[in-house]
Amino acid sequence: MNVEVGRLDPSEWLGRDVHVVMDRPVGSVHPKHGAIYPINYGFLPGFISPDGEELDAYVVGTLDPLAECDGVVVAVIKRHDDIEDKLVVAIAGEWDETSIRATTHFQERFYTVDIITL
Repeated sequence: MNVEVGRLDPSEWLGRDVHVVMDRPVGSVHPKHGAIYPINYGFLPGFISPDGEELDAYVVGTLDPLAECDGVVVAVIKRHDDIEDKLVVAIAGEWDETSIRATTHFQERFYTVDIITL
């Protein structure tokens, strides 16, 4: 699925239904940096990214802490200065680049990113 190391092909992911398991639900604290997660953040079981861990995803469309959910990939965040890209999975609402950028800013502000949407 990777076009190059760390790079996801948006055409393979955008619009795709996926299952996400949360390892950092809303309100949890990042284990190394102390940041509090204002949205759910998790991974797609069975999809390994270049860091050797499962593929990460932000989950948008609810502010309730979740253990897991099903949703649709509405964006790929391409990090230019990191080894892996991130998915944005929506369970409700309509999401464009501006709303995704604002919602993920708490973490993505530390990277140079492009956000590719449906």
